Amino acid sequence: MESYQGPERREHPRMNVNFIVSYRVKEVPEDYDLSQSKNVSQGGMLLTTNRKFERDTQLSMTIRFPFTLQKIELTGVVVDSKEIVRDLIYETRIQFLGTKEEFFQKLGDFVKENLK
Repeated sequence: MESYQGPERREHPRMNVNFIVSYRVKEVPEDYDLSQSKNVSQGGMLLTTNRKFERDTQLSMTIRFPFTLQKIELTGVVVDSKEIVRDLIYETRIQFLGTKEEFFQKLGDFVKENLK
């Protein structure tokens, strides 16, 4: 598989980091699953999931970040979901939604500081 060699198109820098993430389809209460992030930025994350999600599916997520004591509740929308291991592992790209501007600024600062 070739890696992308074109210009950077992301608005925010991305950091490879593993956080435990509890997630569910927003419209399906009580059907949480646990997973792990592969990378994160101020605008979204790449999450390993056990199923493929359709584009524009909204996910409710609970994440604990090292720069804050409380768990953070976020909503994200699936940008892409692709199969990595047949019927077992998927990489799901998620764009964060919402108005938690102060949190997203802290997340962006955390990523930038750790990329130095």
